[in-house]
Amino acid sequence: MSGAVEAKLAELGHRLPEVVPPLAAYQPAVQSGVYVYTSGQVPMVDGKLHVTGKVGAEVTAEEAKELARVCALNALAAVKSVAGDLDRIARVVKVTGFVASAADFTGQPGVINGASELLGAALGDKGVHARSAVGVASLPLDAPVEVEVQVELTEA
Repeated sequence: MSGAVEAKLAELGHRLPEVVPPLAAYQPAVQSGVYVYTSGQVPMVDGKLHVTGKVGAEVTAEEAKELARVCALNALAAVKSVAGDLDRIARVVKVTGFVASAADFTGQPGVINGASELLGAALGDKGVHARSAVGVASLPLDAPVEVEVQVELTEA
């Protein structure tokens, strides 16, 4: 099933990927009431992490921004896996982004803009959200970026 949000993603040149299988003991997303909380999504594409390393060292800020877009797409896939349809999203409530950063890298907000901009483009006003962008020493699998998303759904 695909609706207006997936059509908008396609118009933007993106396709909703398959849900990234859990790498440990967790679920990609869970629903509690009208809210869906995703686990942190790394930029896996077709089951592989194609880019690794620290942003500001092995990975440029522009590359990392694109990886944050991939993370957001993976998060939307996780939301759809429990909500059934992305058109049920009433609004994106919060985005938390983690950037594996070189010691002197301070551009975390610009990197996580990749996720925020994708959500805004795909969802319009429903994609406007609160956000944190945090620099960290390392992420699972040496991923440069990880993004988690919280959304509110309309009633089924």
